[in-house]
Amino acid sequence: MNADVLSDGDMVLEPTSGNEEFDGWSVTVESERRGTVALRRESKTTASLRWNIVDAEGRHDMGAAIRALQLVITHATRDQGYARIEARIPVDDLADIRAASICGLRREGITRGAANEPDRALLARLADDPPANSREGFIALLNAGLPTKRIIAQGLLRDADGRVLLCRLTYKSEWDLPGGVVEVGEAPAAGLVRELTEELGITVAVRGLITVNWLPAWRGWDDACVMLFDLGVADASVIDTMTLQPTEIAGVEWCDAAAIDEHATAAARELLAAVRSGEIAPYREAGPSPNA
Repeated sequence: MNADVLSDGDMVLEPTSGNEEFDGWSVTVESERRGTVALRRESKTTASLRWNIVDAEGRHDMGAAIRALQLVITHATRDQGYARIEARIPVDDLADIRAASICGLRREGITRGAANEPDRALLARLADDPPANSREGFIALLNAGLPTKRIIAQGLLRDADGRVLLCRLTYKSEWDLPGGVVEVGEAPAAGLVRELTEELGITVAVRGLITVNWLPAWRGWDDACVMLFDLGVADASVIDTMTLQPTEIAGVEWCDAAAIDEHATAAARELLAAVRSGEIAPYREAGPSPNA
């Protein structure tokens, strides 16, 4: 590693250490020491940042932290040739997370802490990312930090007797409606068609949306929105033509109301009861499961 003196107006970063693993700087503002910044070599292409910068009263100074980090990031990518700069910041340290974001590091996920270590937000910037203050860079930073919502697409397929198709799953004891999680960038209706092709070996026509059902967090799963689509009516013999994906589907059954109440998941039971009532709302929220 090769630490140099870095400066920006009244801010000066003086090298304090340097070896094969670390470069360190002391941060001064108007000749007053405010903290430190360190750059650690993780690989030939990647380095990680650590910092502790405060104001004259010893309080976190986000403005000074941003200026110091920008100096070190520019030095690391332009002068030292790193292609990736990253930081791992405790998830409750919102000021440092914001400082890193303003410097162009995008949120990539959460690294879990072992023992008494805190969970940490993982943020990173690539050398060829657009500048943080450009339109493209600003949108990318915002997009990386926004929450995402899990979408599940399920289908309501009935036979001529009004029975509903449910799947017996390999990974839980309750039966559920056919469908699955929508992939990133995939339209929910297209995701449902794909899931039934993969898991049941059939091609379906999506006839329309019945309802959107929000599910609260349950049994270790995050909350999700279930989009229930109408798949129309099929001949009961269609199940004899299905090719089931053995890792997920143990079997399929046509179920009347009694069989649904006996075997289906709590969410499916509640949802299908609303469908049978004929008064299902276009948007609804499922209550907490009694088995949660």
